[in-house]
Amino acid sequence: MRTKSEKKIRYAVVGLGYISQIAVLPAFRHAQSNSTLTALVSGDPAKLRAISKKYGIKSSYSYEQYADCLAGGEVDAVYIGLPNHMHRAYAEAAARAGVHILCEKPMALDETECEAMIAEAEKSNVKLMIGYRLHFERANLQAVAWVNSGKIGDPKLFSSVFSQQVKQGNSRLKEDVGGGPIYDLGVYCINAARYLFKAEPEEVMAWHAKGDDARFEEVPACTAAVLRFPGDRIASFICSFGASDRSAYEVVGSKGVVKLDPAYEMAGTLKAELTVGNRTSRRTFEKRDQFAPELVYFSDCILKNREPEPGGREGLADVRIIQAILQSADTNRPVAVKKAEIAARPNLGQEITRPALTKVPRLVKAEPPAA
Repeated sequence: MRTKSEKKIRYAVVGLGYISQIAVLPAFRHAQSNSTLTALVSGDPAKLRAISKKYGIKSSYSYEQYADCLAGGEVDAVYIGLPNHMHRAYAEAAARAGVHILCEKPMALDETECEAMIAEAEKSNVKLMIGYRLHFERANLQAVAWVNSGKIGDPKLFSSVFSQQVKQGNSRLKEDVGGGPIYDLGVYCINAARYLFKAEPEEVMAWHAKGDDARFEEVPACTAAVLRFPGDRIASFICSFGASDRSAYEVVGSKGVVKLDPAYEMAGTLKAELTVGNRTSRRTFEKRDQFAPELVYFSDCILKNREPEPGGREGLADVRIIQAILQSADTNRPVAVKKAEIAARPNLGQEITRPALTKVPRLVKAEPPAA
């Protein structure tokens, strides 16, 4: 593996779509204690020119030049913000070049791809982290702490809704790139249920709804799922690309309830609520940069040779459940889920706080998914 900077990890951002432009690139400003942006990779020359100039980046590469970027000695890590179907190939190439990998969720399209990514990272002795920003965000970690404290007794039920109106023509509506609400929105609900229950589901049952909206020729408009966990715990959620904005969950225990509403938003105020008996406590968590903490944490893992949480097996666990949900919806039958081995789960000690961005970046040939 190449020698890394003593104090700062040098990153290439691969893929300059909406999430990279609106959140990841500006996050380096709040992660400069141990992270620096040194290269960009995109298939669009106009984007490369404009964004390189904006951020003062001297090294830019096309997708065809990705190997040159990895081999040039300029980067220690990559952030992969590409469409889901491209994650495996670009992660494996980075691993083979000795470059650490921070990959957006969902990790990949299926279990086989995830396992291949994990194997290549382990073989090449590089760190692999999946971009679960909420593992460092206080509102969600506060919910974890409340549930773990026993304040609501034994957690029994989890329910969630995550929905938005996605624009016609957005890549999230295309099947061949790994689109659909279950990959894009459902992964948040699945992950939340797993870290709040501190367990893995044994079986799932799911249904799709499509309707007659022309947007949903290739992917469902909506997916609903019920997950059965050990100890007779049940999680249910609905995710939709064809409904008004909604982002909330609640955990019902034997003695009380924990609720987040909003829960998953990346650029807004989040609100948490704990109810035990007739007493309710409410906390508000103001908007903050949720992507800089990922960079800071991952760079720290690289510099101190620690395994990241969330790592590849966390990503694999969610994708395995997504596959089971898709199979159940297709067959109208319950589907068993192979148990994942998870060594660590998010906790309040992982909170990293960085201030909110002061200015919304001007997008270059990219659009937000929601209407």
